[in-house]
Amino acid sequence: MWTPVESTYDAFVAHLEKAGEFPTLLPWPLGAGWSVSDFALVAGERGTLGTLACCSGTSALDGPVDVFVVTEEPGTGLGARVAKLSGPDPVDVGEGPPLTKVRVGSASVPLWAVSTSAADEEFDRVVVAGEAAGRWLWMVLRPASAMLLLRDEWILRDVSGLGPPLVEMPFGGPRPPW
Repeated sequence: MWTPVESTYDAFVAHLEKAGEFPTLLPWPLGAGWSVSDFALVAGERGTLGTLACCSGTSALDGPVDVFVVTEEPGTGLGARVAKLSGPDPVDVGEGPPLTKVRVGSASVPLWAVSTSAADEEFDRVVVAGEAAGRWLWMVLRPASAMLLLRDEWILRDVSGLGPPLVEMPFGGPRPPW
């Protein structure tokens, strides 16, 4: 696993270079006052297996909010680690109606609630997961009430091909724990 010392533009460029063709997804566009506060990747013999990007900001109802987006190959376990769950992959995905949907490229991706009741943690977050382009897509939002932010279909963008607008993205802030 690779994580930066701090969230900066230069460190993010290094992250994207290390990730290669593997997508790094972020809500797009970032809202006013939001910044990229953390990112990471998992690599193995086959190359990149998963990426994480976190943006942090505030909402009128919740105060400080962290939104983690993880894209990973099945069995990697990065999303489960961020969600503080055991086992590498989400369970109950695809059963019943999805809790929400996000847009990734031109696809509408359904996301199902992932239970955190077995985790040895407080219920301080909401976890949703689904499948996008053959990979797991996890979103972990803290606090749990921030789930209301997803009532409208969010757009997630692969920022690896963003180009010049990447320079204008805000970076920094306290690194959220995961």
